[in-house]
Amino acid sequence: MPQAIRHTLLSIRDLFVAAGPFVLLAIVLLALTYWWLDPNPPKRVVLATGPAQSAYDEFGKRYKKALAVNGIEVVLLQSEGSSANLQLLREGKADIGFVQGGSGDLATEDDSSLQSLGSLFLEPVWLFYQESAAKKVSPNGTLSSLTQLAGLRLNVGTPGSGVPNLMDRLFDVNRIDPKTMTLSRLEQTPATVAFLGGELDGVVFASAPESLMVQMLLQTPGVKLMDFAQSEAYSRRFAFLSPVTLPRGVVDLAGDIPPQDVRLVASTTSLLTREKTHPALVQLFAQAAINMHGVSGWFSRAGDFPNTKNTEFPIAKEAERAIRSGPPLLQRYLPFWLSNLVERMWLSLGIIIAVMLPLSRIVPPLYQFRIRSRVFRWYAQLRDIEGRADDNPENSDRLLLELDELERHTARIAVPLSYTDELYALRNNINLVRKRLARA
Repeated sequence: MPQAIRHTLLSIRDLFVAAGPFVLLAIVLLALTYWWLDPNPPKRVVLATGPAQSAYDEFGKRYKKALAVNGIEVVLLQSEGSSANLQLLREGKADIGFVQGGSGDLATEDDSSLQSLGSLFLEPVWLFYQESAAKKVSPNGTLSSLTQLAGLRLNVGTPGSGVPNLMDRLFDVNRIDPKTMTLSRLEQTPATVAFLGGELDGVVFASAPESLMVQMLLQTPGVKLMDFAQSEAYSRRFAFLSPVTLPRGVVDLAGDIPPQDVRLVASTTSLLTREKTHPALVQLFAQAAINMHGVSGWFSRAGDFPNTKNTEFPIAKEAERAIRSGPPLLQRYLPFWLSNLVERMWLSLGIIIAVMLPLSRIVPPLYQFRIRSRVFRWYAQLRDIEGRADDNPENSDRLLLELDELERHTARIAVPLSYTDELYALRNNINLVRKRLARA
């Protein structure tokens, strides 16, 4: 190997050895910071949706597709509906879930264990009834009050859907005895089949208009949608309900469906998450919600949702920031994993740099000491030879041999060019001792 290259490699090696403790300390601090902050989210998250073919189920598929772009696997956990999702979140069996306002009584632990990602959309109470059955209680076959349901066969959904609890409240405020009706608690699909088959006079859904069942029944001949004439009054009695209007022709403009405006009451649906869910996942879901629910719909204009209004749970900080400001600046230019890592560790990185900068000043002295010690350690042997020459001048011949051996060792010393003066100084001092021994 050429001498110049050999010296360069030795200098680089010495630099690495001198900076080794400093680099090792920096790596340990970074590893501890990464472990403490846990910046990267898990690759798998469980989303509680709802029954098959429901709006929750449809939205769940869209969220799964949206998060797959960033390498996150969304496992869809079908359930009976909103109340069941709330219970799954409380039990830790789901990380995120769709929960409708008024789905159940809030437990005390919910105040700290559950957070909201914001209000996503409105879920009207759809009360579909057979026109033929309605003629038994109304001459024109039209229903506009819950008090007209006496004597009818009505399906109010499964307990896990939250609809039975909601209907119980509405019956109670209207002073309606549920025993005056024949109530059933079938799931959406069996209930719709029984309804279309004439086994039921009415069915109640609380769902977004994206539900396939809702869209199908809105266009089924002989099936009518109940007009909640007192929708404004319901919203004043129940904070989680809002009055909405299904505009004339919004379902089918050409077919003029519905033929007139229909007043409805609607609850607001939110995405709830557990407090332990990784903040980066909350941020991704909130960003997906903006793209998914921010468009105009039957009951909202573009940009109305998602929002931080009408929520029964505290808003997660990451979700609130995403709703108000959109994606962070770095995410607009960098891949999600990299921008998320920088965003969550930049403060800690700044602190580490502030600590390491003063410590880095010890690296040059360590490097200098390592190079110079390669030369200076031979001075001890040289001084020993010189001391023995003073004590026993008659041993000069043997001491000259030791001096020659010392010179052979120093000839193999390699140091950077900036330190060669110290190496040549050592060789000159060896020659001075040799001359002295020769004179003896």
